[in-house]
Amino acid sequence: MKEHTLGGHLGRSVAIDVCRPCQSLWFDERENLQLTPGATLALFRLIGEHVAKPAGAAADTARCPRCRGRLRKTQDMQRATRFEYLRCPNGHGRLETFFDFLKEKDFVRPLTPAQIAKLRQTIQMVNCSNCGAPIDLARGSDCPHCGSPLSMLDLEQAETLVAQLREADRSDKPVDPALPLALARARREAEQAFADSPRNEVWLEQNLSIGLVGAGLTALIRLLKRDE
Repeated sequence: MKEHTLGGHLGRSVAIDVCRPCQSLWFDERENLQLTPGATLALFRLIGEHVAKPAGAAADTARCPRCRGRLRKTQDMQRATRFEYLRCPNGHGRLETFFDFLKEKDFVRPLTPAQIAKLRQTIQMVNCSNCGAPIDLARGSDCPHCGSPLSMLDLEQAETLVAQLREADRSDKPVDPALPLALARARREAEQAFADSPRNEVWLEQNLSIGLVGAGLTALIRLLKRDE
């Protein structure tokens, strides 16, 4: 894992450990609640810059980096969204995938039946955004390996959350002012991917190896860098 230092409440720093191969984050006890709104946006961008097909974590044998206790799978709810993570039995922290962190922050939503039907007209296979396993759209829209529904980055919700986070952030370091505009542009690009056109078919084929959520993040980060 690689350590990244982000801003915390009351002027404190929060060190987040990031594992790129398994696309996961390690939070020491309650660190996820200590992030400032600006730090949450920074972490969102960090995830987008390093999104890849998950290598697959050994959830059944994963251990706490502090006490070596075996991590326990835990399910939780954020509003109406269910997400999960692996927690230390001794309270030292938790391991959470990029996908579940985005679900926890309301950046991810399941595809609608109409979007799934449109996707089936264009491609036959897409990789799960949670575990990286292939999903055969002819057989269903849930991952046969981890059970996650076919989901995408909810860029419309992201626009709303970004506005709320920017308003709530009281740090001296400003949040990237180009972010809301880039989110709006990325949302249009993601929505257009379900339209009937050869250009969008190419977009789908090039991006779905990392899943729909990863494809949305890739589009977003590309637009952010273009506006810098």
